[in-house]
Amino acid sequence: MGYPPHTRIYVVGSEIFGGQRVLIPLRAMYTNLVDRTSMCTKEELSNLFGPEKPLEDVSVEPPPSKSVQQLKDEWNKAGPRPRPLPPPPDRPFYHHEKEGWYGWILEREVEPDPSPVNLRAQAHRLLWAALDYVVSVEADAFFPGFHNDGSRWPDFASLVMGHRLYEMASLRTYRPDRKYLAEQFSSISDNLYHPKRTWVLTVREHLNKSVGAEGLLRELQLSKPANFLSYPVPECSCKTSTASESLRSLYGAVDECPKWLENGLMVSLQETMKNGNVSSPEDEAELDAQLEPDESDSTTETKPSLEQDEEMDPDD
Repeated sequence: MGYPPHTRIYVVGSEIFGGQRVLIPLRAMYTNLVDRTSMCTKEELSNLFGPEKPLEDVSVEPPPSKSVQQLKDEWNKAGPRPRPLPPPPDRPFYHHEKEGWYGWILEREVEPDPSPVNLRAQAHRLLWAALDYVVSVEADAFFPGFHNDGSRWPDFASLVMGHRLYEMASLRTYRPDRKYLAEQFSSISDNLYHPKRTWVLTVREHLNKSVGAEGLLRELQLSKPANFLSYPVPECSCKTSTASESLRSLYGAVDECPKWLENGLMVSLQETMKNGNVSSPEDEAELDAQLEPDESDSTTETKPSLEQDEEMDPDD
């Protein structure tokens, strides 16, 4: 991808599938591989949670271990044994063995209510996810780990990609074709860590194209029908200038903003220009483009009508 070895990479999410050993090759290439646990101290993470009341400790302590002499004394005092010997008693279940769905699936038919400890742990995970989300949205580049699983539910990577496209479209957001990359990696399974230069150039070209218009059009066809939040364009980027045809050339038919919104924008630009706040040539050119009369309309209203104001109130 062309990044230098000293690039700082922030790994988002929970524990990587396979553990830290999976990241050994990546750490060898990029030494500044960090996550929230390595960038933040325990005090900083606790400050993120805020003041919390201590909860009751419901953990089950294991029974104290017995010495060899105590076990011999109990065996000698037990008396005669029947033949055959009965099976030994089951050991007690500890608290860590009952965490998750496998702790209650064999004991009851309905999932029990979460305990205060479970609720607090879930709240901590949500705050950690919010921290990762902010870092991902404001990063210089973002590479999604997994998204668009077909469930039509928004996932972390899809929300980040849509947010970055809506607010900071100029930042680099990779949208790779995982099927194509899987085929490329399977072709070099024998020389995974020493690929040929042609293979590196091919994959790099695909990733660089995924940042531009090719990746945007691909997400428009795949992600947008399943999840609007992953691709909020062009609905959340409506067209207010009749002179610009960039969105129409990229997406085909693009709905223009309603007349009351265009008129309100022109009025605000006129007031700004009267106050002397518009001084740059770019702003004046934009104002001239907004004030150009539409060919279909002979007259341009400066204020929306009362019926339009009642029907399309932005505060409703």
